[in-house]
Amino acid sequence: MKDIIAEYCKLLKLGQSIVHRYSGIEADSHEEFLAKLLQGEVERRQRDRVNRLIREAGFDGVKTFAGYCFDRIDMPHGLTVEELTRASFVEKKENLICFGPVGTGKTHCATAVGVEVCHQGKRVRYERTAHLVNQLVDAKARGTLTSFFKKLSRLDLLICDEWGYIPLDREGVKLLFQVISDCYEKRSVIVTTNLEFSKWNGIFFDDVITSAILDRLIHHCHLLVFTGKSYRLEHSSLNY
Repeated sequence: MKDIIAEYCKLLKLGQSIVHRYSGIEADSHEEFLAKLLQGEVERRQRDRVNRLIREAGFDGVKTFAGYCFDRIDMPHGLTVEELTRASFVEKKENLICFGPVGTGKTHCATAVGVEVCHQGKRVRYERTAHLVNQLVDAKARGTLTSFFKKLSRLDLLICDEWGYIPLDREGVKLLFQVISDCYEKRSVIVTTNLEFSKWNGIFFDDVITSAILDRLIHHCHLLVFTGKSYRLEHSSLNY
């Protein structure tokens, strides 16, 4: 009988998890048995989808808000800690800028938001900004830029980490502007940076493009200001 069930699952494209689980289900009726069997399959598929979305997002490491300390973050008006951890701003297609010194938890925060968005069944992409720009330049050189933009257009959230750490050339700046412009009011962007807005021209070397990028990012945006010393330095084994 187990082989017959396995064959039917294969024909119906249900996978083999049902075959492994059905014998362990306890129920008082056929209806309850079927409901529990189907519930388990739905939950398995949801877990698999979340795990796939997290893999496809490309996070450097999977981080959550469990144990995260918000004491050193100045929260803006209009965004509570609960709304941040639920990533409610993504549903509204709003942006998030995490600003503060190196090592104060900006990347952890951005990643935790991204992981939460994946758990909601939405698509996320994590990129270091310089690496994203390099991919854009390479795609243009290979003639695959349209395809690259099409992949980005399917996202619900784009995370640009380490924004401003490395100066960009003019071609890269123009391509990055296209990305931000295409995201405007269509999907959310998270930027982590240690540069205040007045210094962004030092990254882009073009007042017009700098203003245009800022305009699109901050129109529907929440600014989180991270304060304090570097977490890594505070917990370093070195003595200063």
